[in-house]
Amino acid sequence: MHSVSPDLVIMILVVLMALSFDFINGFHDTANAIATSVSTRAISPRLAIIMAACFNLIGALTYTGVAKTIGGSIADPFKLQNGLVVVLAALTSAILWNLITWWFGIPSSSSHALIGGVAGAVVGAAGFGAINAAGFISIVQALIVSPIVAFVIGFIMIKIVSSLVANAPYHKTNKNFRILQVLSASWQSFSHGANDAQKTMGIIAFAMASGGFLDAPGGNIEIPLWVKFSAAIAMAFGTSVGGWRIIKTMGGKIMKMTPISGFSADVSSAMIITIFTALKLPVSTTHVITSSILGVGASQKFSAVKWGVAGRIVVTWVITLPCTALLAAACYIVYDVFL
Repeated sequence: MHSVSPDLVIMILVVLMALSFDFINGFHDTANAIATSVSTRAISPRLAIIMAACFNLIGALTYTGVAKTIGGSIADPFKLQNGLVVVLAALTSAILWNLITWWFGIPSSSSHALIGGVAGAVVGAAGFGAINAAGFISIVQALIVSPIVAFVIGFIMIKIVSSLVANAPYHKTNKNFRILQVLSASWQSFSHGANDAQKTMGIIAFAMASGGFLDAPGGNIEIPLWVKFSAAIAMAFGTSVGGWRIIKTMGGKIMKMTPISGFSADVSSAMIITIFTALKLPVSTTHVITSSILGVGASQKFSAVKWGVAGRIVVTWVITLPCTALLAAACYIVYDVFL
């Protein structure tokens, strides 16, 4: 009778935790796609969540470029000792952070949590020299630049849209833009799935490569089909559960939404996420969408934005990477003793 390999047991645990992270990411980030359309009553909450889940699933199955970036740019999985334990620690950190911020209704970044967790666990396992500095910096740059661009695009987008409908009847304009919001929320959901679900695919591929469960000819990690489907389904299922605490924050606590402002924010953020996904760069959909809303609000009236709430969100953005990195390093030390 053959004994089960300890690495196989840890690999199975990693997959289960990665899919759990993806599920939590789904309900944590549902607000990203549907908060504006729900707050303006363009679509009912129940239908919005179903729609978001469907388009998240389609988006998750469409691309793999971001997954390959996550799988090989932060550290080389083939040179990492205890790579499976590293991933386990990173996922534990990211999941705990997501649950804490979800409980308090703060739209923090699942992407920052995961990337911070991976970096912290790698450093905890092998020191700073194990980090691929160029790859890690390019990922962090994308995370920093994308919300800034989203703010600017949101600021400009609402100006353009408002000028186009300046002479149209108010009630008719609102009715038309509620219909358009259904389309923009669909694009938002698709882009969210296309970028965010790939992070889970990448982390599973990273673990498989480091544990010797995945070949990578020429150092090029290919994402197995079962990984794509399982990550896509986990995120879609999580999305279907909904994240009402964060939906309330995104939909009304940052600024008072109208159909025009909601549509402008959705289109701005979906466009940015789609572009960065095509560039194979992970972004925080939470940061991008929140920044678009802030840009739209600031363009209309600076005082329309509740900057106190926005400031609390920004503080969470700033502390997520270091907090999850430290937490992951601590988790690695604990796991390394017991596993």
